[in-house]
Amino acid sequence: MARRELGPAALAVAQATARCLPAGGEVVVGCSGGADSLALALGAAWASGRVTCGVRCIVVDHGLQSGSAEVAASTVEKLAAAGIRAGAVRVQIDPAAPGGPEAAAREARLAALSAAGVPVLLGHTLDDQAESVLLGLLRGSGTRAVAGMAPVRGPFLRPLLGLRRATTREACREWGVEWWEDPHNEDPRFARVRARGYLSGLTASLGRDVAPALARTAELARIDADFLDHLARDAEQALDLTEPLQVALLLEVPTALRLRILRDWLDGHGVREATMTHIMAVDALVAAWRGQGAVALPGGRVARASGLLVFHPA
Repeated sequence: MARRELGPAALAVAQATARCLPAGGEVVVGCSGGADSLALALGAAWASGRVTCGVRCIVVDHGLQSGSAEVAASTVEKLAAAGIRAGAVRVQIDPAAPGGPEAAAREARLAALSAAGVPVLLGHTLDDQAESVLLGLLRGSGTRAVAGMAPVRGPFLRPLLGLRRATTREACREWGVEWWEDPHNEDPRFARVRARGYLSGLTASLGRDVAPALARTAELARIDADFLDHLARDAEQALDLTEPLQVALLLEVPTALRLRILRDWLDGHGVREATMTHIMAVDALVAAWRGQGAVALPGGRVARASGLLVFHPA
């Protein structure tokens, strides 16, 4: 029956979404009006009748572009015409926030979508995952950086990570809806847009589609990173992360776990923006001690004294 109702792309989206819907519950779908999230919303609406799940869409208006309110209103109208409950939410973004407006917009968007306390579906695709892995490789921040986006993290679910961007566009065509093209998706000021171009260039140069391999790398890296994080949490039970750390105890821990312990220790002291370069410099106070001075960090510094690592706030 389903195959007669939907075209192949729409069916792929609907089936992927159906696997994430809770029976008898409710979900929120984040919908920007782009092809990915619009296809996700339509797929969730189709699948909701099969698993008796309520679906509500939220269109977040960041107010960062001229005409953003009109785009949000138009998207709500399209969803309503398809029989989907939808509403727009305006959020305030501080352009001077740490990490820049992109990061601030993402945090505000996720907060607005999760405010109801129910699962939230996000429309990221395999292509988005490949771009995340490439950006993680460029940061050089270790296994977690190339683990990409998790299919499930807290209340956020990403049903379409196994599908291509081309599939969501074709699904919208099969459903007969037009999507909004975000002009930011073509703006090279944004790192993700540049990464998209680099991936296209790599695919053309190598003669093979590199996105699936990068997405598979993310899946494998996430498995390893989750396991190492679990071992690190076990090792932290012997330490008090609110106090100076004993160097002798840290030296007994494998490097892969020690770096994670140091990350969590710094995080506990309010250092939220420590890079892997920062963490490895702190680790050198443990594993490559030559009497060097304190390591400067965002919000403080770490020094070694009398066999202890001591954090000094700024």
